[in-house]
Amino acid sequence: MTSASAKILTEALALTPGERIDLAAELLASVDGSADPDWEQAWQIEIDRRAAAADVRGTPPPEWSEVRARVLSKLASR
Repeated sequence: MTSASAKILTEALALTPGERIDLAAELLASVDGSADPDWEQAWQIEIDRRAAAADVRGTPPPEWSEVRARVLSKLASR
């Protein structure tokens, strides 16, 4: 890290959490390139698809105790 970027980081860390989040988002956007204008619609379609798939299965998610037991069982078999 250069001294200039270290100075900027020090100043950024003095900001409020909300200001740091906004700054981080702006910095990331500056290297990500332009936003895809269709991303919001694409995500909504995917969310709807997943919700419909969940309704069709009708299977409730497993309880934490069941998930934990499966994980522990797999770890024990290693």
